[in-house]
Amino acid sequence: MITYFTEGSVEKVENYIVYVWVIFAAFMLICEVLTTQLVSIWFVIGGVAAAITCIFTDNILIQSLVFILVSLISLIATRPLVKKFMRNKKQPTNSDRLIGRVGIVTIDIINLKGEGQVNVDGKIWSARSVDGREIKSGANVRITSIEGVKLLVEVV
Repeated sequence: MITYFTEGSVEKVENYIVYVWVIFAAFMLICEVLTTQLVSIWFVIGGVAAAITCIFTDNILIQSLVFILVSLISLIATRPLVKKFMRNKKQPTNSDRLIGRVGIVTIDIINLKGEGQVNVDGKIWSARSVDGREIKSGANVRITSIEGVKLLVEVV
């Protein structure tokens, strides 16, 4: 039995541990509500299970093991669902069709200065080189990706 002394009186920690588990579960629930992703719901479930365990035993070690096991089991059981619902679905845009196409550099691409433009399908785009090298005007480049409104290109 775990005890501590306060001003000559002995109080049992076991009498208050249920409140600790409930407060911990409530705190984790508040954290879960304040975030937009499932971050701490498993700890809420584990905390509630540990608080319920207080009904059957005063042993803090057993309560802690129940907390850990229930948290892990709920994490493993719900992970596929979380991954399914939280998957980042990329929305293709019209500019995605430019990836893989070839364009011509109209203004020298100098990443350090933030300069560079490429003509692709008759439209001028800001561009940066993928590897950081300077690319001279008139060079043919292939678009590898798009970041914001800038094309990332490599020399063909």
